[in-house]
Amino acid sequence: MSNAELIAQDPGWVIALKGLIIFAVCVLLTIMSVWGERKIVARMQMRIGPNRVGKFGLLQALVDGVKLALKEDLIPKAADRVVFVIAPIISATASFMAFAVIPLSGEVNFFGQKTAMQLTDLPVGVLYVLAIASVGVYGIVLAGWSSGSTYPLLGGLRSSAQVISYEVAMGLSLVAVFIYAGSMSTSEIVEAQNQWWYAVILFPSFIIYAISMVGETNRAPFDLAEAEGELVGGFHTEYSSLKFALFFLAEYVNIIAVSALATTLFLGGYHALPGLGFTEQWLGGWFTVVWFFAKVLLFFFIFVWLRGTLPRLRYDQFMKFGWKVLIPVSLAWILVVSTLRVMSQQDSSRFVILSFTFSVVLIYLAITSAMEKSKLKVKAQAVVTDSPAPSFPVPTIPKTRTDETNG
Repeated sequence: MSNAELIAQDPGWVIALKGLIIFAVCVLLTIMSVWGERKIVARMQMRIGPNRVGKFGLLQALVDGVKLALKEDLIPKAADRVVFVIAPIISATASFMAFAVIPLSGEVNFFGQKTAMQLTDLPVGVLYVLAIASVGVYGIVLAGWSSGSTYPLLGGLRSSAQVISYEVAMGLSLVAVFIYAGSMSTSEIVEAQNQWWYAVILFPSFIIYAISMVGETNRAPFDLAEAEGELVGGFHTEYSSLKFALFFLAEYVNIIAVSALATTLFLGGYHALPGLGFTEQWLGGWFTVVWFFAKVLLFFFIFVWLRGTLPRLRYDQFMKFGWKVLIPVSLAWILVVSTLRVMSQQDSSRFVILSFTFSVVLIYLAITSAMEKSKLKVKAQAVVTDSPAPSFPVPTIPKTRTDETNG
């Protein structure tokens, strides 16, 4: 039976219990993610990281949450009180709702009931996730606007422009997946990857999605909506106590959500690694949950790796990369994938398919070569040529720091 057929037979208590478990897992993963991020970044920077509260510092994030809850809850005098309170609730709620259509396992025995660890299976499940992600940005924009302060407003505006820009690229990167899977249902896309993961077949789509999901979640090096050096703390500058904790929770749950979606669409979802399919039957099918979260944690490690490695981009560079690189490449890739798909459905000969692929590669090489020549030409024109000496005295500029010090 498919996941959709299994879920359709779920009684009400199973649906409620699955929802409660998914919520608890997201909160627990958030606590462990904060600890894991601090430990990994500390390791990269040759530090120890949290090691005081609990074994290996495991309870540090939990204690930080309690500390936030006990802090004084302040609302600025100039703030719109209603919107100021609602904004973090919107962000946190939208981040959890994305998990409704993510299949965490195959068929399992759930307290005597055969089902799958998935709340619902919509025919347009992926579009539902993208729609919920779009709603989540309202929380950030409203938080910045309702604070009655300049820096939060700038942070909210940056975030809205950023999410819109990178959601376009993210949505386009998924079109190739829909074309190959023939469906927008998350469970059907997982089943369509029985032989080959789409991360292999549709590698450019996978790369574009991976870049876009970092921009979508406002994480370094794309965390321009909350750039401390420019905007104090960004859209949540005026927030404290539990309201700030909700934004903090929403950020990490969003990271897990986009990682879960990437796992579902490109890494075979809950299926085991190639050659290890027999492990999917272990523990009565529950071992598929282990495979799913192992892939999600791999994406989370990449998030942390980027944060500890790359500096923050300038805002103009960031927007230019989204609109002038990711989106045009996505559109070109969709044309290529569509043509190849039509050729394969019409039983075109292998020679025709290889010829088309070779032509695409040649066009790509020609475009990149022309772009490199253009860059070199601009660079050559920017070089200052020898000019006649001015009639007025000009001080000598030292070439090195040593020359400047020695006079």
